[in-house]
Amino acid sequence: MARTLVIGHRGAPGHLPEHTLEGYRLAVRLGADVIEPDLVSTRDGVLVARHENELSGTTDVALRFPERKTTKVVDGVSVTGWFVEDLTLAEVRTLRARQPMEGRSVQFDGTHPVPTFDEILALLPELRQTAGRAVGIEPETKHPAYFRALGLALEPPMLASLARHGLDDGRPDVFVQSFEEANLRALRGTTRTRLLRLVDGSDAALLTAAGLQEISTYADGVGAAKKLLIDEEGRDTGAVARIHAAGLQVHVWTFRNEARYLPAWCGGDPAAELRRHYALGVDAVFADYPDTAAAARP
Repeated sequence: MARTLVIGHRGAPGHLPEHTLEGYRLAVRLGADVIEPDLVSTRDGVLVARHENELSGTTDVALRFPERKTTKVVDGVSVTGWFVEDLTLAEVRTLRARQPMEGRSVQFDGTHPVPTFDEILALLPELRQTAGRAVGIEPETKHPAYFRALGLALEPPMLASLARHGLDDGRPDVFVQSFEEANLRALRGTTRTRLLRLVDGSDAALLTAAGLQEISTYADGVGAAKKLLIDEEGRDTGAVARIHAAGLQVHVWTFRNEARYLPAWCGGDPAAELRRHYALGVDAVFADYPDTAAAARP
């Protein structure tokens, strides 16, 4: 069996603000095999890496553009804040990243800019050379239907960037992720890049044999929330075996070191949680602390 991949979830956000070039560099230095940027679009159609299109949680946008605050409905939810699709790339380049997670270091807030997807892809050769090994990438399209409705579809520029950097050949360490089925079905007919259907607790029915057979018609893997694989009592739900039986990979999210994110069954030990998932035979883990994930890997 191939070695489980460690994915630097948004870089190495347990140590540095998420989605920065330095965060991706650190993730690989700490043992990540794959880096994971979330993709959103600027007003002028450039893909940048942010976890959400609302920017105030992860940048200093409120200080830079106080007059841009507004309220929008995003995927059916009313959100008030500052939105990437209201800013040009030139304006986004003035922003600096900040740590959004309570209890994590804010030492590097205001230090790092917001990178474009092209800048992240251009970083990969440096990461591979420095690490002396393969380094992949697993971008996620964030709110793709929402952006498409604005005339800012994420898929065409994403695929163009992957092609420009020679990463659209179906290689095993490059995936595109999405929670939206329609997004992935459309991509299936236009790219050789592997596709990953993200599944959270509300989508548990997708992990039945019938649901997984349907996923296999448009994706190469499932990105499953941890609780779908091991329940709150610490029992194997059988989902990993079912996913593999459908011919799909299992990428599991998200491993964090802080006690508030750990299930009771692992006794407060993040390495124990990781080892249990490795023992199930998962293909990849998303980790905020890639060093912890790499050290726990058999």
